[in-house]
Amino acid sequence: MSGITLKTHQLDAVKRMKNGCILCGGVGSGKSRTALAYYYLQEGGEFSSLEGENYIPMGDPPRDLYIITTARKRDTLEWESEMAPFLLSTNRDVSMYCNKVVVDSWNNIRKYAGVKDAFFIFDEQRVVGSGAWVKAFLKITRSNDWILLSATPGDKWEDYMPVFIANGFFKNKREFREQHLVYSPYTNFPKVERYLNEGRLIRLRRSILIDMEFNRHTVPHHEDVYVNYDISAYKDICRNRWNIWENKPIENAPEFCYALRKIVNTDISRQVAVLELMEKHPRAIIFYNFDYELEILKNIAYPEGTEIAEWNGHMHQPIPDGEKWVYLVQYTAGNEGWNCIKTDTIIFYSQNYSYKVMVQASGRIDRMNTPYTDLYFYHLKSRSGIDLAISKALSNKKKFNEKRFYKSK
Repeated sequence: MSGITLKTHQLDAVKRMKNGCILCGGVGSGKSRTALAYYYLQEGGEFSSLEGENYIPMGDPPRDLYIITTARKRDTLEWESEMAPFLLSTNRDVSMYCNKVVVDSWNNIRKYAGVKDAFFIFDEQRVVGSGAWVKAFLKITRSNDWILLSATPGDKWEDYMPVFIANGFFKNKREFREQHLVYSPYTNFPKVERYLNEGRLIRLRRSILIDMEFNRHTVPHHEDVYVNYDISAYKDICRNRWNIWENKPIENAPEFCYALRKIVNTDISRQVAVLELMEKHPRAIIFYNFDYELEILKNIAYPEGTEIAEWNGHMHQPIPDGEKWVYLVQYTAGNEGWNCIKTDTIIFYSQNYSYKVMVQASGRIDRMNTPYTDLYFYHLKSRSGIDLAISKALSNKKKFNEKRFYKSK
């Protein structure tokens, strides 16, 4: 194979993969290249070493290939660059083969529910719950071969339910629930109290989960940067439960936490911390949660010549190329599905509630092909009650619970 290079951990994973498996590799481990190598082998290609001299064509034509991924990966043509060494392309004019190759986002998965006898790569775990995406996924898997790629395949057994059903381990969701879930009788909404026969679930997961571990050459340095906050204003909100921006009572836990976080996140000391870090790291990605944080970050007096670009629900700008820049990324819009090897620094202006999101965000610069060895992750936080509570949840690899925090105050 000319131009195709696989690392040892990728080659090992390809040999262990099978239809219906979950390829589980850390962020930046090369899951896309590994998935395409598996497809290449399934369609008649061959290789016996990490880097071959000759390209052995697949059967002509190979099966149609559908890649369901994030909107960003589709729009940035990331999969196109990964397919090039395999002489595949969504553009038939430049592809070696006449098969159909489609790269589309999860938002459009229902368009492909009627496809048959093709090969699907589902990129990033989105088949959780019982919504339209899951229904389309289950219909597709009945008539096609498929694999799923994920850095974080599931936090609880319910997350694996659609994949278990797609593999034929259960007929439907009802059978899974009856055999393995016990719901609490004391809640107004379905809440799993405990699991039955977890040994079987562990065996089923082990049969489809292909772990792709590898030794990173990078060394991550995570540093907490503590900043100040308006203690008086914070205490007033805790005591009075009053929304000072809309001049009305605070009605629920999300509004309460949002108000406290706004007091904390808008403190001038947080902006000063960003400028101090930019003196050492003139190129940085900055993650944030809320629109008011974006307005702050856009108007900071960065060093002269610093270019500002954004990726969020409003703007989809590319990463700058200059010597001095900041790339402002909203967690929900940009914690996964892209990468950057132009910088060694991420600044988390505020913390996200989800441990999984924080890991995904960190992985944007921790890639196999980054030229950097030392990577720097700065977590801006105060010693306020809410920041400390969020930090505690994240350190325990859990999601921060607003309702629990609200009741504790």
